[in-house]
Amino acid sequence: MEFETISVIGLGYIGLPTAAVIASRRKKVIGIDIDQYVVDTINKGNIHIVEPELDMIVHAAVTGGFLNATTRPQAADAFLIAVPTPFIKESEGNIHKADLSYIEMASKALAPVLKVGDLVVLESTSPVGTTEKMSLWLAEARPDLTFPQTHGELSDIRIAHCPERVLPGHVVRELVENDRVIGGMTPKCSEAAKNLYQIFIEGECLITTTRTAEMTKLTENSFRDVNIAFANELSVICNKLGINAWELILLSNRHPRVDILQPGAGVGGHCIAVDPWFIVDSCPKEAKLIRTAREVNDDKPKWVINQVKEHLKKIQSEKSGYTNGDITVTCLGIAFKPDIDDLRESPALNIVNAIATLGCRLKVVEPNIENLPKMLEHSNVELSTLENSLNDADIVCILVKHSLFSEQKSLLTSKSNLIDAVGLLA
Repeated sequence: MEFETISVIGLGYIGLPTAAVIASRRKKVIGIDIDQYVVDTINKGNIHIVEPELDMIVHAAVTGGFLNATTRPQAADAFLIAVPTPFIKESEGNIHKADLSYIEMASKALAPVLKVGDLVVLESTSPVGTTEKMSLWLAEARPDLTFPQTHGELSDIRIAHCPERVLPGHVVRELVENDRVIGGMTPKCSEAAKNLYQIFIEGECLITTTRTAEMTKLTENSFRDVNIAFANELSVICNKLGINAWELILLSNRHPRVDILQPGAGVGGHCIAVDPWFIVDSCPKEAKLIRTAREVNDDKPKWVINQVKEHLKKIQSEKSGYTNGDITVTCLGIAFKPDIDDLRESPALNIVNAIATLGCRLKVVEPNIENLPKMLEHSNVELSTLENSLNDADIVCILVKHSLFSEQKSLLTSKSNLIDAVGLLA
């Protein structure tokens, strides 16, 4: 099956690198995004996100005429959907349900341009059964075409799921090198999707069912979440017992069959902090460990905030008449992981926002952004440089292990009221 024109719907942290890498293989790529700013930025050969190497690839793809962005779907031979799947939190039972509205909107938007022989692949991380729902949405919009759920191998349109599995900060390399799990609704759907991905990946394409492919991504991220939860819980226990958690983990990992991960301020990002809830939602009675791990990691930011409160009390006990408004807190990092600008589900961001409500003066250092997000637009909060923020800091809270902070950690060692949530100084 030949793919001369490929459309990528959603030009964010996954969609844009995917579109650019495919275009680098001299294939015509049409990128679709509802944000006009994103479209205009890409068509100028620039990028709107922070990701190493991506700027050069996008610039080359656009100037070479292989990548073009627009706000409206156009005809293509294959469509990759890479739109967000956030969760909706329900207070009753602490259940988080997936918001599939972006996938539904993308499906209905591309449906009018579908033609016989086209392939539609859902890359968005989704609860089990979502790809089948997408196929139903497409069928409802295009009753003149046939789909796998009714016509199997004889369907006009091929449908598959292939979850992304890349690491922010290494997306370009991992898009090419990593194996991909492909689940078609029929064997012909899987084969068509495999042919598409072999255009640009060097890893192996592993064929399975649609539902297994969906569950694979959820399983990978839930595995990580459970293991991070163990490390985060261990760090809280160590703090209470007066033990250096990072030294303990280093020593424990000398055992040949032990590999404990590093604790942090919580878990963020659109994957690990979200995907386990999709499993919990589908099997709430059975997913006991997965739910507990999510709750442990969601509680870690609260523990960090309590540490800040303890230091505020300590300073006020030492300086008579001091209130929170007299105290300056410096927070280092608000991204969800080191050396990126992605703030999605960031525990650091939520911690900083909570500290701001305490009334103290707050200086935020985040080297990967130019402006603070709207949720931090408080009169007592300012974006600052590392050196300036440390000059009059009464409390320093290290929330993200950015390279800049590691390179300048000598500036931090003399601070007395210091909370190192990520082991930067360990």
